[in-house]
Amino acid sequence: MQACPWCEGFDLYRDYHDSEWGVPLYDDRSLFELLILEGAQAGLSWATILKKRGKLSPCLRWF
Repeated sequence: MQACPWCEGFDLYRDYHDSEWGVPLYDDRSLFELLILEGAQAGLSWATILKKRGKLSPCLRWF
């Protein structure tokens, strides 16, 4: 798969691009997680959010 230029040179971006970018979500929990991550991203880089995602996901499981 040819990657977009924005994800070159950073493994975390590349993994996100290859496994999640452009993939439709239909599950309510997955959509909620993405909504929260997008909101948390305001003022931060997406790389920061992806790095913290593992710690945030368990907190969201009860919503």
